[in-house]
Amino acid sequence: MPERTQRVILVEHTPDSQALVALGARLCYAGGDVDSLMQKVSTQDQQGFLEKIMGMGHESVLEHASFTFLAEGVSRVLLAQLTRHRIASFSVQSQRYVSYKSGFGYIIPPAIRDLGDEAVAEYNSQMAQIQQWYEDWQQKLGAAGEKSNEDARFVLPGACETRILFTMNVRELRHFFALRMCSRAQWEIRQMAQSMFEQCYRVAPALFKDAGPGCVRGACPEGEKTCGKAGQIRKERQAFIQSVEENG
Repeated sequence: MPERTQRVILVEHTPDSQALVALGARLCYAGGDVDSLMQKVSTQDQQGFLEKIMGMGHESVLEHASFTFLAEGVSRVLLAQLTRHRIASFSVQSQRYVSYKSGFGYIIPPAIRDLGDEAVAEYNSQMAQIQQWYEDWQQKLGAAGEKSNEDARFVLPGACETRILFTMNVRELRHFFALRMCSRAQWEIRQMAQSMFEQCYRVAPALFKDAGPGCVRGACPEGEKTCGKAGQIRKERQAFIQSVEENG
């Protein structure tokens, strides 16, 4: 019943997503035929144009491009937060069809780890006890596979690991990053959002350069609840962009 570590993989995305978004935006303002429009988009750098239309708030065109991620080593606590983002598609490992009789993986919060080895040992012991309760209920419910699993799973903790395949379009991703990369977001989904952002930026920098918490683009929107680290966050963003530009 091992501890799990978060891993998020960008498994698929719209090919040349920047050009597709630019095509959608130019179509809204262009006359002439579509062949010449497509040629213009394919032969000219669209980065400046994309920055312009995004600065104008023309975000509907961002919905034409999508990104698909595979995540493992994440908790059911994270899943509950992730699925609140309704403009997305999700496939989640089932606790009904998948039995944890051989042991469920789980996530240890950093704050518990920071308390020291004794606290971690206590937490691990609690996970082991839950594992025993789960197996006991499987047996009491007849050890009948999914029929038993569907009720035995009720004792599993929010820490229990799950695996998720999910897809978001660029507009929703930017909204997701604005909320979940904020320092006030819960630590686990913030870690996921940061990894997702870095992978998206490497694929389509013009679409994600200013993505993230509101303080990346201007004043912190959190008011009196601000973390007070806007300057530091902007410096970290610039350092990341510079690193990508220098190292690819």
